[in-house]
Amino acid sequence: MEQPQHKMPQVVDLQPGVQYRGYMVPPGYGPMQPEAGQTEDEGPGLVEYWRVLQRRKGTVILISVLGLLLAVLITLPMTPVYQAKALIEVQDVNDNFLNMKNVQQFGNVAGMNVMTDIQTQIKILQSDSLLERVSDKLKVVKPGQIEQEGDRVSAWRRALNLPEEDSGDAHAQALSMAKGNLKVRAAGQTRIVEVLVESTDRQLASDYANTLTTEFIEQNMEARWQQTQKTGEWLSRQLDEMKIKLEKSEESLQAYARSSGLLFTQEKTSVSEEKLKQLQTGMSAATADRIGKQSRWEMAETASPETLPDVLNDATLRAYSTNLTELRRQLAELKATFTASYPKVQKLEPQLATIEAAYQRERAAILKRIKNEFDEAARREKLLAADYNGQTRLVRDEGEKGIQYGIFRREVDSNRTLYEGMLGRVKEASIAGAIRASNVRIVDPAKPPKRPSRPVLPLNAALGLLAGVFAGVGFVVTTDRANKTLRDPGDATFYLNLPELGVIPSDKVMGTGKTAKKIKAAIHNERLLTVGVDAELAERVELVVHQKKPSMMAESFRATLTSILFAGQNGVERPKALVYTSAGPGEGKSTVVSNMATALAEINQRVLLIDADTRKPRQHAIFGVSNDRGLTTLLLDPLPLAERDLASFIQETQVPGVWLLPAGPGVASATNLLYGATMAQLLDALKGQFDVVLIDTPPMLQIPDARILGRMAGGVILVLRAGKTTRDAAKAMRNQLQQDGTKIMGTILNDWNPKMSPGGYYGYAGGYYKSYKGYYGGTDRNESKN
Repeated sequence: MEQPQHKMPQVVDLQPGVQYRGYMVPPGYGPMQPEAGQTEDEGPGLVEYWRVLQRRKGTVILISVLGLLLAVLITLPMTPVYQAKALIEVQDVNDNFLNMKNVQQFGNVAGMNVMTDIQTQIKILQSDSLLERVSDKLKVVKPGQIEQEGDRVSAWRRALNLPEEDSGDAHAQALSMAKGNLKVRAAGQTRIVEVLVESTDRQLASDYANTLTTEFIEQNMEARWQQTQKTGEWLSRQLDEMKIKLEKSEESLQAYARSSGLLFTQEKTSVSEEKLKQLQTGMSAATADRIGKQSRWEMAETASPETLPDVLNDATLRAYSTNLTELRRQLAELKATFTASYPKVQKLEPQLATIEAAYQRERAAILKRIKNEFDEAARREKLLAADYNGQTRLVRDEGEKGIQYGIFRREVDSNRTLYEGMLGRVKEASIAGAIRASNVRIVDPAKPPKRPSRPVLPLNAALGLLAGVFAGVGFVVTTDRANKTLRDPGDATFYLNLPELGVIPSDKVMGTGKTAKKIKAAIHNERLLTVGVDAELAERVELVVHQKKPSMMAESFRATLTSILFAGQNGVERPKALVYTSAGPGEGKSTVVSNMATALAEINQRVLLIDADTRKPRQHAIFGVSNDRGLTTLLLDPLPLAERDLASFIQETQVPGVWLLPAGPGVASATNLLYGATMAQLLDALKGQFDVVLIDTPPMLQIPDARILGRMAGGVILVLRAGKTTRDAAKAMRNQLQQDGTKIMGTILNDWNPKMSPGGYYGYAGGYYKSYKGYYGGTDRNESKN
């Protein structure tokens, strides 16, 4: 068979967004490289989970909405609960007010701080006795007290014509709920205490809080008053007993004094003892006086009279002494001049003699008086000493009787002291009992709440929505982790660390319905097809690039071809022979390779497609050629390859530029045919005759043909089917080829459904698809004319 001669086209530099031969290169469809720092065995990370949530966001939204509806449905029938709050202040107690500290039996414990006191008051507020007092006061149902209009359960009962609950039962339930849902807590580091009451009746909630605070204050005052009253009563009884005891002790004292003849003054001393003290004092004074006068007398006897103090201090003697001195001076002066017969001398001498005689008499009288005074003092001292000795004997005799009297006296004094002390305490207790004060003050009384505290519909709805979101995320992530297939663009790059050459959308969403018919009609009317479709070849996805050139699926194959052409740049030679394989059957490798051959032919490449799947060949049926002779025939022929006519085995298809070497008749042990040198020689010969050789091989994990042919060809392309090829199977393919040293060009994701993918992928695919609908399927007449 003579092969047509074609000019070898040059590989152009195709960039995204650039038109080539009437086709737009889609943006973002270059050879995808692994992300930096990503390893082939890297586990799922946040990026993968985000992609999972994006892909199945509908499920998450549905479960979230169900959680929201469930929360609303649970909340609506619930009976609203109202919370009332009252604030009270616990103040310090002045125990020493009006000296009451000495009256009270109990006081603050040493070291007790404010917070301990507040915690004690909180426990008292929650005590059963106080709650019972409050419940007893609120048990009576007042007309109009129960608010049925806010009870959603009652509304549902009326709507369903069910019997209403008795108002008394409702009041009892509301009261029981208020008692059970009482909360008392301190407001931070303050003396303020919060009283919180919850009930289905808003008025009852506030009444319960206010009644509780009022009863608490009343109970506090009653406790203090009762404590003071009990103290006063006990003191009164003790006072009466002490009074009787005091009277008895005084009677015993007086009886003993009368029987013993003891007399006592108001100073509680006996008359004998008082007299003895007086005698002792008088005798001491007499002794002192006698000693003083004896000293004067002894001095008067021994010393010159002129030197005695009594003489010197006597005024008469001083006058006599002055006169004598003056007369003696005058007489001496006269005798110095005159004789004794001189008249004046004779006159002065008698005067001098008279005055001297008077002076001597006066001095003698003074000495006599000193002696008399001394004698008197000595006599008085002697008498007092005798009287004192007699009184001492008397007191000594009464001392034995006074010992018993002192015992009685001390008992009387002790009883009187106790009695007077108790009498003062009784008076103080009576004053304290009359004053009823409390250390608790109501700061804010409770008011009926306007809105229920629970259930809060917005809060429950938000919690339900949040729970739904978490449940949806958990469900999606769990099911996604259970499904280990590759589903979205980028999965192969993420899990296999291999470039993703292209993504082929599913024909179920890209080529069916009215849109496909419109596109087909538009293609026919505008005559966009440069070649006709053979009537013998029915429309099929295996030839979509040839039969539906403007379709998005065809563009996806062309974009994949662009990625393969890019792989031959940057100084790396693009292989002329490529092997297409998959992990298992039914993953679309035959469809991909037939369309890739057509896309290569569109850019003037001479393409030979070899169907190496000798066990289940399909390419001959796709292109409508005979499978009587083919690859197996060539490999079984014992003649050297150079002596054979290769052209007789290669068949030209209806697609211009595409030739097919069918698989040929099936043979046993087909894999053994590939191990010989004939297959390698055949590939070398065919590379020389065609621009590109594409080889369709059987599934790689079941049959080793793809591994053998991959070593002979320049590279291998892995075809992965979205939602079917598992990550483990894809990794097994990659590992086997890497161990063989075979170059892996990349992967192609086949049968991808954009509608089941995250918004980013679906948004691009949908927008790109809509642009085709608007251009080829639109009804704008102005555009059709152009």
